[in-house]
Amino acid sequence: MVLTRRTLFAAAATLAAVPAFAQSTDPRLTDRTLGNPKAPVTVQEFFSLTCTHCAAWGKGVFPEVKTNLIDTGKIYYIYRDFPLDQVALTAAMVARALPPERYEPFVDALLATQDHWAFARDVNTNEEIYKLAALAGMPRPLFDATIADEKLRAAILAAQDAGAKKYGIDSTPTFVINEKPHAGEQSYDEFAKLVAGAV
Repeated sequence: MVLTRRTLFAAAATLAAVPAFAQSTDPRLTDRTLGNPKAPVTVQEFFSLTCTHCAAWGKGVFPEVKTNLIDTGKIYYIYRDFPLDQVALTAAMVARALPPERYEPFVDALLATQDHWAFARDVNTNEEIYKLAALAGMPRPLFDATIADEKLRAAILAAQDAGAKKYGIDSTPTFVINEKPHAGEQSYDEFAKLVAGAV
């Protein structure tokens, strides 16, 4: 899905005056990762929670990647928020407000149920996101405070902008494998070949 960056990056520029949280002071902004940080290959996935290609990757390919490459110590996997729209941005904010151990299951649940909360007609997307967040243990007051948190919103947009500039990212998913970007949804075999070639 190609990103139309005008709206989100304009918002990032507007919010640039808001001090970004340092990762050391806001645990919500620390990296969400899987695997061994000493693995020979580091993969950063730049993804949007409203990207249908990201959802297809998450459902069809990622389980095999996790079993064969992450759990075996071959790659260290880092999630990078790259929201394509305001709905994805809200969902990313909520995901980051959960305890780190609940992040991956929550993201998986969001990607698996996109049709219910992101694209369904005549639904309140925030309420649909809240239903999933509640199942992950988030109380309503924390949810409401999170989606209203302009500092968190600005920090995610600033990180997105930095990633776009550093790696030339303009679509999701994009996988940065040992600092080399590869755009587009990959099959498992294609992804495994890229990983092998990065060692």
